[in-house]
Parts: sequence; structure tokens; C-alpha cells
Amino acid sequence: MRKIFVLMLSLSLFIPQAFALKIGGIEMPDTLTVDSTSLVLNGAGLRKKFFVKVYAGGLYLKKKCSDPQKIIAADEPMAIRMHWTYDGVASKKIVAGWNHGFQTGTGGKIQAIQKEIAKFNSYFSQEAIKNDIYEVIYQPGKGIDVQINGKSKGFIPGLEFKKAVFGIWLGNNDELKSMKKGMLGN
Repeated sequence: MRKIFVLMLSLSLFIPQAFALKIGGIEMPDTLTVDSTSLVLNGAGLRKKFFVKVYAGGLYLKKKCSDPQKIIAADEPMAIRMHWTYDGVASKKIVAGWNHGFQTGTGGKIQAIQKEIAKFNSYFSQEAIKNDIYEVIYQPGKGIDVQINGKSKGFIPGLEFKKAVFGIWLGNNDELKSMKKGMLGN
């Protein structure tokens, strides 16, 4: 009986286990549930600024996809989770990052979504501290929900705005190239 136990224990060491993805010392959950829809971790990346780890970010989709344009255009539930690793990122810097991302992600075509951008930016009025968790969640028919440490700041409706938000990470933002690559599972 003891030999069987030792054999089973030995074999279990070689069977793949389902673990969360660890990036920058942060474990990103394998799944997130959005309005009763289970989303899977598509991939994750680390946001760095001048060699400083700022946050680990994960992209969650209904099913895995590596095509950024398809993800941006999709009218289906999805989320980006940011786990802050740096302590004390000023709200002005966060908003400046979003604004740069909106510009690059839309090719500068932000005129039609200025009100939505202003509302989105208003949700980031305090500095991010280490271990804060920000989630940007899209729900079809409802819009973008920003959650900070599990508390909703509110919804911003519109598929076009959703495309602009996800374009921050998945568009042509040179500052987030490695994060985009990680989120796409590459």
C-alpha cells in the first residue's frame, strides 16, 4: 500500500496543475466573473516606467484570443485587471497615462468621446498605492465599469468608448508594447 501511495505522489508532481499566472511577483487569477459570465485570463504583462515596476495587468476574455483588433471591436464581456506594485502613483500621472493611451489607441480621434473620457478620468482622483486593484470591466448594453478595490465608481455607456478604453492597452501605445504582448498571450 505504501508503494502505491509513493507512486501516486510521484506521478502527481508531473501532472500539470492549474495555477494563476505570476507576473512581477503578483498572481493574476485564472478567471474573473463579470455579471455571471466567467472570463479567462488571456495573458498578462508588467507595466514598467524607467525600470520601476508600476503594475501587473491581466486581460480577461470569454475565450482566449491573440488578435488585438478583434478584442477591441468585440461587443462581449471583458476586463483588464491592474494590480499596483508601486506605492504612490499620483492621480495626475494615472490620468496623463490614460489620456496618452486614448490618443494613441484611437489615432487621435477622441472628439466624439470627450465627455466619456472626462468621466473616466474623474474616477482616478486619488493616488494608487501598492496592492490596490483596479478593474476596467466592459459589459455589453451597460458599458465600462471602473472598480477600485472592488468598489464600482460607475458605468460609462457606449461600445465606441469601450473600444477606446481597451485601445489604451491593445492599440498602438508604444509605452505599453511589452504589456500588450503579454496580455495577448505572446
